[in-house]
Amino acid sequence: MSRVRLLALLALISGLSACSILPESQVLRAYRLPATHLPAQPVSTDWTLRVNTPYSNQLLDSTRIAVLPPGDQISVYQGVRWSDRAPLLLRDRLIDAFLDDGRLKAVSSDESRLQADLELDGDLRAFYSEYRDGRPVAHILLEARLVESGSLRILASRRFDVSQAANGTSVATVVDAIGQASDQLARELVDWTLIQGQAARQP
Repeated sequence: MSRVRLLALLALISGLSACSILPESQVLRAYRLPATHLPAQPVSTDWTLRVNTPYSNQLLDSTRIAVLPPGDQISVYQGVRWSDRAPLLLRDRLIDAFLDDGRLKAVSSDESRLQADLELDGDLRAFYSEYRDGRPVAHILLEARLVESGSLRILASRRFDVSQAANGTSVATVVDAIGQASDQLARELVDWTLIQGQAARQP
């Protein structure tokens, strides 16, 4: 191959490498899960709790913000995401709620794997917005289980099903509604856990 043809070939390859046929990656806006603080209470228990990350399906175990538009299809909001996977967001929200409440002796997560007397486990079956009568409604459904550490015996179980209508159709209003729904779920679950835990720890 002549020197001229070699230089022309190299120039062509260089030009092709400068023009990518792949689309540019989309920059997603990240949302935290909005939350409010529970009123603080004095410590009233002598047992500790570990909050485990709830199990969920592949759609919910993601950072994408899921939505169920009219019909049976499942989709996600474009251009946005959660700051972490949905099960982790809810687990951390519940831990914050127990810490804010203050009645438990100590609270930890499954990431630390610290020893605890009881564990809060569960299945996250809904964490999305769904359209009802043309309006987005936040929906969180958690099948919660209070488990004795060591023996893994289920002490109590309950379904927490919470909905909160959004004030509009924008992603920001939907995120706010999901935050309000998570606050309500946290309040109900904290009270339930303390009642069931105290009953189970009675001699």
